[in-house]
Amino acid sequence: MGLRARLRTSVKNIAKAVAAGDPQGAQAAFKKAVPLIDSGVNKKFMHKNKAARHKSRLNRLVRQAQ
Repeated sequence: MGLRARLRTSVKNIAKAVAAGDPQGAQAAFKKAVPLIDSGVNKKFMHKNKAARHKSRLNRLVRQAQ
């Protein structure tokens, strides 16, 4: 599975955990997604500002689930 697919899957896992009302699961999924996002920046897959925006929005989503 490529980086893009793993990244999208990790984002979906965060959304599923939040929708299910599982803050611990959402936090764990977020911790798995952040290195993938950073890896995308290092491989010139996405711009650093876009990565920062994604991490910020996902973090806000996780915090709201708690």
